[in-house]
Amino acid sequence: MTNIFPQGFLFGGATAANQLEGAYDQGNKGLSSSDMVRYIPMDKANKETSFTFDVNQQQIDEILKDPEQFNLPKRRGIDFYHHYKEDIALFAEMGFNVFRMSISWPRIFPTGEETEPNEEGLQFYDDVFDELAKYNITPLVTISHYDYPLHLVQKYNGFESREMIDLFVKYAKTLFSRYHKKVKYWLTFNEINMVMDSPYTCSGAIPENSKRNEMDLRFQCTHNQFVASALAVQAAHEIDSSLKVGCMVCRLEYYPETSEPANQWRALQEGQLNNFFGDVHVFGEYPFYMERYFKENDVHIEMQPGDLEILKNGRVDFVSFSYYMSYIARANSGDLGHLNSKIKNPYLSSTKSGWQIDPLGFRIALNNLYDRYELPLIIAENGFSDVESLDDNNEIQDDGRIQFLKEHLEQLQEAILDGVDVFGYCWWGPIDIISSSSSEMTKRYGFIYVDQDNEGNGSLKRYKKKSFYWYKQFIAEHSN
Repeated sequence: MTNIFPQGFLFGGATAANQLEGAYDQGNKGLSSSDMVRYIPMDKANKETSFTFDVNQQQIDEILKDPEQFNLPKRRGIDFYHHYKEDIALFAEMGFNVFRMSISWPRIFPTGEETEPNEEGLQFYDDVFDELAKYNITPLVTISHYDYPLHLVQKYNGFESREMIDLFVKYAKTLFSRYHKKVKYWLTFNEINMVMDSPYTCSGAIPENSKRNEMDLRFQCTHNQFVASALAVQAAHEIDSSLKVGCMVCRLEYYPETSEPANQWRALQEGQLNNFFGDVHVFGEYPFYMERYFKENDVHIEMQPGDLEILKNGRVDFVSFSYYMSYIARANSGDLGHLNSKIKNPYLSSTKSGWQIDPLGFRIALNNLYDRYELPLIIAENGFSDVESLDDNNEIQDDGRIQFLKEHLEQLQEAILDGVDVFGYCWWGPIDIISSSSSEMTKRYGFIYVDQDNEGNGSLKRYKKKSFYWYKQFIAEHSN
C-alpha cells in the first residue's frame, strides 16, 4: 500500500509511570496505589480474568507493616527513572516522533494534599521532556494512569469522594503551568472504563471501605472523574489555549455470537456501556440509555449543582483509545461492561495469553469512534504480548509481534482511506515493562527486551528484538 498517512502523523509507543519508572522511594516520591500491588504467579491467580491488580485493605495493612516479605514489581518497574536517556535514545533510533507516558501523581504531590509540589519530581519530568525534545519526540502525557497517592486512597477512598476533584485539578494545573511549553497533548484518565473491572486500579477506591454497593461505587467514582476531567480541560485552555486535552477509553468492539435477536441486543447494550465513558467526555452530558441501566443496577449518583454545566464546558479536544481485541456478545452471559472476554471467536487466533487477534476489528473501532464523535483520534495503546527469552546470540526473533503489528497498521491505513481523522499510533509497551494486569515481566510487549525476571532479578540490560528493526523501517518508509 502506498503511503497514505497524513502529514506529521505521529508514530511511537506508550507506557505508564507505575509500570516502568521504578525508584518508588527516591526523589521524595510518596507511596502510590500501584506500590501496593503484589506479584501473584498466574497459576495461583484468578483464571477467570487474569487480573491480579485488585487490592484490599488487609493487603495494604500487611504491606505497610512489612513490605520486605512481598514481591511488589511496580515499585521497581524497569528503572526508567535512571535509564530514561538510554531508553529515549532507543526510541529515537526507531524513529519515534511521539512517546506516550504518564506522570506519577505522588511524585509531584507525595500525599496529594501538599500545598506546594515536590520540586524533585517536577524536575525529573522536566529532564525527561528535555531529552525527548532533543530527538524531536512529541510527548503525549497521561495525567493519571492507575497511580494515585496512597494517602488519598486511605483517607478518601479515592474518587468515591468529592474531595478528590479539587486535589486532581490542583495537580493538573501544576502540570499545565510547569510544562505547557514542552507538552501540547494531554490525557486526563487512562482507560476510565477500567472501573468496571477494578475500582481500585481505575479510581483508587476499595469496595470494602465503601458503604455503597459496588455498582453504585463504580459510577460515583466515574462521575467524580468526569467532573475532574472537565475542570482540567477548562484549566488547560485557560493556562494555554494551544493545549489539547483528550480522554482515553478502552475500546471494545462487540460482535453478536449469532444473528439471534437476543444476541444482537446484547451487543448493542455492551456497545452503549462502552460508549458511555467517551460520550460524557465528548458531548458533555449523560446519554439517554444510561437512565434505565442506573435504575436497574441501583446506581444513585450524587451530583452537585453545576456539575452538568461543568461537563458541558469541559469537553475534550480529541479522543484516544486502546484497542487489543474484539469480543463476542451472548445474551444472558453475565454483567455488562467487563474488559475481559470469556467467549472465544472461532474465526480468530489468539496470543499465548489468550487475547484474540482481530486486525479488522481495529478498523471497525476506528470507523465507529470517528463516526460517533467526529473528533481527531489517536491510538493510545495497541499491542501484542508473548513469552520470550534471549537466544544464544542475545536476540529475539519475535515474528508473531511483527505480524500483529503489520496487520494492524494495514488496517489503520484502510481506516484513514475510509476517511477517519487519526493523527497518531502508539504501540503499547515499546520496551518490556511490568504488566498492568498481572505485575509480571513474563508477559512482554516490547520491541526492546529488558533483562529482568518476575522476581526482579537481572542486569536490566536492553536488547533490540527483531521487531525493533521492522518498526524502524516501517516508520522510515511512512513518515512525511
